[in-house]
Amino acid sequence: MRLLLLGCTGFIGSELVPRLIHSGHQITLVSRKKISQVNFEDNFSNVTFLEANPSSYTSWQKGNLINALRNSDGVINLAGEPIAEKRWTQKHCEEIENSRLNTTKYLLEAITKHKADIKVIVNGSAIGFYGTSADAVFNENSLPGEDFLARLCNQWENIARTKNKKTRLVIIRIGIVLEKDGGALGKILPVFRAGFGGPIGNGMQWMSWIHRTDLCQIIDNAVINKHWSGTFNGVSPNPVQMIDFSKILGRTLHRPSLLPVPGVLLKILLGEGAKIVLEGQKVSCSHLNEIGFKFLYPDLKNALETIVKSSSK
Repeated sequence: MRLLLLGCTGFIGSELVPRLIHSGHQITLVSRKKISQVNFEDNFSNVTFLEANPSSYTSWQKGNLINALRNSDGVINLAGEPIAEKRWTQKHCEEIENSRLNTTKYLLEAITKHKADIKVIVNGSAIGFYGTSADAVFNENSLPGEDFLARLCNQWENIARTKNKKTRLVIIRIGIVLEKDGGALGKILPVFRAGFGGPIGNGMQWMSWIHRTDLCQIIDNAVINKHWSGTFNGVSPNPVQMIDFSKILGRTLHRPSLLPVPGVLLKILLGEGAKIVLEGQKVSCSHLNEIGFKFLYPDLKNALETIVKSSSK
């Protein structure tokens, strides 16, 4: 398929794009970054790069982006400012919102205006849709939460659902993505390797995680399998509590995992954004189980062992 990719030049995209190329798709990659700043392990000469801001209205009015949209069969939209890397000031919250809501709104408006024959849209979301809870178990039919991130995800998904009836829509609520070169694990691996690792906060909060390879496989399947539609939780079948995550990571690295990170420190660094780390949520992958999706890394121990082994090479 000819695919237009939005927001796929970061942590997830670094594995997703090579996978899509190897699957035989033709890729047009849209990014606010300059081409020289987009680094993948493989140099794919057959990827078309477009430097544009997809959350800007003017980007969708004319030019190369519209031409690329018209020539595409499908769209993968993972665009959005990182959620847990900066303090949630009012300005940053607006950036988090606009990067997701505007990109999706302008994309769908452009599809309609320019009569683009888009057969499938794979749209990102997050398990933050459900809010946080110490004991509830959420599946794809659970109601949205009421905090900032939950409201944002709900809005984001509702905009995506305004797509044309002929366009198949797959929404993936992404959990905590694990790999060595980014995300939450990329930040804490050096700390654990130095022997200073431990649970964050009280350690009882649930972590609904997924290995990046499994997430990329889900996205690839969502593009090509016509019977895939609706909402999927992009999480492994085995969520763990933070204290168990720390223990398993420590054992995998042969390092102690006894030094907790005080929740108050995280609140100072991230403000309200610390809530998603300190409270967490237990999310099931019911829809993926129903359709028989096979995870390469369903268990945390195996996932972390594979990641640690590859990072030591």
